[in-house]
Amino acid sequence: MLTHKTTGIVLRTVKYGETSVISTVYTALFGVQSYIVKGVRKQTKTSAGKAGFFQPGAILELLVYHNELKQLQFVKEYSWSYLYNDVFFNVVKNAAALYMIELLQRSLKQPEANPELYHLIEDSLKQLDKGSETLTANLPLYFTLHLIGELGFRLQGHYCKATPVIDLQEGGFVENIPSHRHYVTGETADIISKLNLINFYSDLDGFHMNRMLRREILEVFDQYLALHIEGFGSLKSLLVLKEVLS
Repeated sequence: MLTHKTTGIVLRTVKYGETSVISTVYTALFGVQSYIVKGVRKQTKTSAGKAGFFQPGAILELLVYHNELKQLQFVKEYSWSYLYNDVFFNVVKNAAALYMIELLQRSLKQPEANPELYHLIEDSLKQLDKGSETLTANLPLYFTLHLIGELGFRLQGHYCKATPVIDLQEGGFVENIPSHRHYVTGETADIISKLNLINFYSDLDGFHMNRMLRREILEVFDQYLALHIEGFGSLKSLLVLKEVLS
């Protein structure tokens, strides 16, 4: 069977057998794939620390076997594509990364590759790793909005006097408060509109808001995703992220 080189971002890993794992990875080449990684949990000197490669958020270089007729693939070789300085060790950055990874776990339903989405994920994780406190606090909001766009239900329009309400059910800014309860108004709608226009990570450093507003916007995004993705549920990592963000 042919092997393929690809980069990949680990989404989830579970134990498999006595010494192996099954890791769900978002790859640049094949999209979401599940891989058996043999022997990674062996208690030997040569295997020590190998399981750390497959913790959620890890960015890896992979040499993989791929058979489109099978649900489980195999990894032949793996190494770090990017080695974090802070994401695995800083409480706030780790909470932000785990939020982003859980978002992907719940949002990505199809295995198809999407190069733009892959680069959004990889670039966002790298920016999170080296970013300032302000960028770190804002990046989960930026990432969620851009992920929403890649998934095909970007918020339409913008906040202004004529359209001061976000109708979360319809997915855009509207003139009047809708008859249902899924809507946002006031400062929250205004800030979301401004965030929706940001396309560069560097702009996040100069974007300031208080902790309560940031938490409220995260809850709005959670509600929006639940309305537009069947079976989305509620994000467990959101509770932790709201507690640690400044």
